[in-house]
Amino acid sequence: MSERYPDKYLIGLTGNIAVGKSLVLEMLSELGAATIDADHIAHQVIRKGEPAYKRIIAAFGAGILDSDGEIVRAALGEIVFADPARLKELEGITHPAIRRRIDQRIREAEARVVVIEAIKLLEGELKNVVDSVWVVDASPRTQRQRLISARGMSPTEAERRIALQNSQADKLRQADIVIRNDGDARETRAQVARAWGAITTPPR
Repeated sequence: MSERYPDKYLIGLTGNIAVGKSLVLEMLSELGAATIDADHIAHQVIRKGEPAYKRIIAAFGAGILDSDGEIVRAALGEIVFADPARLKELEGITHPAIRRRIDQRIREAEARVVVIEAIKLLEGELKNVVDSVWVVDASPRTQRQRLISARGMSPTEAERRIALQNSQADKLRQADIVIRNDGDARETRAQVARAWGAITTPPR
């Protein structure tokens, strides 16, 4: 248990794009964990009226807005995924707001085990809060296929998105648990169930 959340066991769930983090998060939810999707929270904190909204418009211009004044994530993505410096600038605006929202969600969770899914878990302060780091892994070939088939990216765009990610190998080196997700869902579920049992089964 962490000092900040003494009544909770926190799992940090991470891994690069299209490795299957959301699938593993869903499986953990079915097992009884409270789940927090940092990417979903990232969508929330850039909406009109949220603290990060005006700062993003000031930094990236009104050209990223739709007719209702909401930020078009695809338009913002075209800017930041083409320039690592601009991506870092955006993260400097959004990450504090995301972290505050995650903190609130952890404290409100009724379940003892809370899972935080975050692609950049290990690059920020969250890595110092969680009790265990779980990394979902898949081959670059599988990632590419998923981006093309499930997200409609072109092969070129898929390769670019994969290349922009921080090192998956570095994530794996810091993992307490690795979930391999190149096979079918039954194989992945079996791995998740074993790891879950290790933290929820009382010692004899």
